[in-house]
Amino acid sequence: MEHTHNHKIDPAKLDALVARAIGDISAGYGGVMISLGHRLGLYKAMAGLGPLSARALAGRAGCAERYVREWLNSQVAGGYIVYHPVSDTYELTAEQEVVLADEDSAVFIPNAWAVPASMWADEEKAVEAFRTGKGIAWGDHDGRLACGVAAFYRNGYRASLVSEWLPSLEGVVEKLRTGALVADIGCGHGHSTALMAKAFPASRFHGFDNHEDSLGEARRGAAKQSLEGRVAFEKARADDYPGSGYDLICFFDALHDMGDPVAAAVHASKALAPDGTVMLVEPFANDRVEDNISPVARMYYAASTTICCAHAISDGGRLVLGAQAGEARLAEVFRKAGFTRFRRAFETPFNLVLEARL
Repeated sequence: MEHTHNHKIDPAKLDALVARAIGDISAGYGGVMISLGHRLGLYKAMAGLGPLSARALAGRAGCAERYVREWLNSQVAGGYIVYHPVSDTYELTAEQEVVLADEDSAVFIPNAWAVPASMWADEEKAVEAFRTGKGIAWGDHDGRLACGVAAFYRNGYRASLVSEWLPSLEGVVEKLRTGALVADIGCGHGHSTALMAKAFPASRFHGFDNHEDSLGEARRGAAKQSLEGRVAFEKARADDYPGSGYDLICFFDALHDMGDPVAAAVHASKALAPDGTVMLVEPFANDRVEDNISPVARMYYAASTTICCAHAISDGGRLVLGAQAGEARLAEVFRKAGFTRFRRAFETPFNLVLEARL
């Protein structure tokens, strides 16, 4: 059957849409180049050295010059590396260095490309999930997902968790300094747990997750930082982890992945000390779809489609919040669980930091 349009196409709008689509495809190609540059150490080999020839960079990185030159040109075309035509050299600027070469920078980005790589690898699973309505558990995804998510959030947590987020909560830092009991629910690779433990040596920390591979990474990370005595990681669900009297219970970008977030909040209410606090860190979102039109929201909605919602459905799917739940829906979860105080304590372009108390 021949398809007919029932309205006239606006050439300017069509050109703009096609340009956007080409830009997105270009970004996808570029992501592969960024990942290669990171894995091969090309960005690090350029950092702080000023202009370099393709041959010099290839020698420093131990790579073949012809591949390196083509890769460099892709970076120049994408605005990630500067080219000097007169000397035929390439330079990584100070700004480009903190984004592409400094793994401890809050804006270091290459590891984040592991997430869309995993999404492509799992495309057939996503197609099947759409058609059947079934879920996809976190552990059933391509292995690059857990590593990419952990690496993407790690530096943001490192930059803000201790210096900004915890101080935004009422009375929490004082308790941590004198000695508090803390639970990190859905702790993943344990980056958030370890950051808090290093900053507050008088307190004790328990990380809980139901993904054994991630817990193994968390334990290894704690051992490297000599935190074993004050940090413990254990396999448990968000609605049945052991212990009580927690002064602080944290959910770092995890609650929206759970199949029954209300049950998780109810369990938290029972496990809290009488004057305890829940810190809920969630992806930044406004409450209405029409207010979530941005590159960050698009990224979160996409990940939510194939990862967050898929895991929540696999986990029972009683309430599938998605990664763009927004403050109002999250507040309702905690109201149903018996919490009487809920407020936005802090926000960044990527996260909402919310405080819940009984």
